[in-house]
Amino acid sequence: PFVIVCNHQASLDLMGMVEVIPERCVPIAKRELLYLGTVGWACWLSGVIFIERRRRDAAIEVISRTASAMRRDNVR
Repeated sequence: PFVIVCNHQASLDLMGMVEVIPERCVPIAKRELLYLGTVGWACWLSGVIFIERRRRDAAIEVISRTASAMRRDNVR
């Protein structure tokens, strides 16, 4: 298992990141990206898991559920 951290500067960077992220990888992004129009829809449709950074407890809960599902499904 490993963690890839991507710091993008523009919404178009997301398309480039999709090309370098390995298969069977679980992408997590800040919830604000969901509201970037077409980019947000594409992220949502591709299975990105969004966390709300301003609500710490909710973010931790989402990450915990995601980690459990990742272990169960044997994905990164």
